[in-house]
Amino acid sequence: MADLPLAPGSTIGILGGGQLGRMLAVAASRLGFDIAILEPEKDAPAARVAAKAVAAAYDDPAGLEKLAKVASVVTYEFENVPAASVAKLVEMGVEVAPGAKALEVAQDRLVEKTFLNANGAPTVAFAKADSAAEAVEAAHQVGAPALMKTRREGYDGKGQRWVEHAADAAAAFEALGGVPVILEAAADFVRELSVIAARGRDGATAVYPLAENHHEHGILRRSIAPAQVTPALADQAERIAARVLKGLGYVGVIGIELFEMRDGTLLVNEIAPRVHNTGHWTMDGCEVDQFEQHIRAVAGWPLGPTHPTARVEMLNLLGEEANDWRRFAAEPETRVHLYGKRDAKPGRKMGHLNRVKAL
Repeated sequence: MADLPLAPGSTIGILGGGQLGRMLAVAASRLGFDIAILEPEKDAPAARVAAKAVAAAYDDPAGLEKLAKVASVVTYEFENVPAASVAKLVEMGVEVAPGAKALEVAQDRLVEKTFLNANGAPTVAFAKADSAAEAVEAAHQVGAPALMKTRREGYDGKGQRWVEHAADAAAAFEALGGVPVILEAAADFVRELSVIAARGRDGATAVYPLAENHHEHGILRRSIAPAQVTPALADQAERIAARVLKGLGYVGVIGIELFEMRDGTLLVNEIAPRVHNTGHWTMDGCEVDQFEQHIRAVAGWPLGPTHPTARVEMLNLLGEEANDWRRFAAEPETRVHLYGKRDAKPGRKMGHLNRVKAL
């Protein structure tokens, strides 16, 4: 196992080569670390800024062995990394953070909701279904309308379908592929918020100000932070984050999506055991951003301060919107972050803008 805290010059491995891995690699380089990426795509955005890149499937034994040979610690940029791959790295004597429990919880929506409730983090009512008949029964149980989601995988609105009437649940189940699902009661929320939090190897925690988030077609469009919230609401979010982090025995940065209800309470929508899109505002709005914070945590360094230095509107650039970079770069208040992706497909996250204003 690695000697912690990691000294500058050490290599940190990342499973995943997308934009989050790229921004983690850039943050790590500022602290003097090298990054090794394991990613199936040879020309991945993160691989092009990393010191080393292994082009292999996430479950490829030879690829994992190559990563294990060079990396003192391994982390990941998305939660659908095979849990077996993490177990294999640990068997090879490599420290992986966040740990396997975070993946186990986040990869199955039923396990996630059950874990959250057991750890004092409230959610909407939910029920599982493994067949079309069970889906109808579950819809009656939680009430319609309800949101049906596949238990595994699915992101940015994929793998889910609204069930307006309980009788429609069987058809929705089949439309989602006949795989195990979870039905969630509709949440009559005021707005969507999120909290980005971190936990170090010593158990210390650091929480960023809340962000207010706006989605279009299931994809995050923009975040405004720090959100205008009462001290009581911010307190509530911090308590939820602390319970989740402790319950997972977590090391690193986590994103927790929240619903603000009309009675002033917060419900957890979902957790993401990684740096998070709704935390991109911290790159230009906080003393230490979420990417450096994650590297600090997994490397065993002290966590950095999370105080806001500006008010930020983060806007995702989807598809060909990123081609307008000249105009964005000319805006004095705008910081442009492009991900180096080659193909601007519709709906694909190509970059983001942080529009910075004084607090």
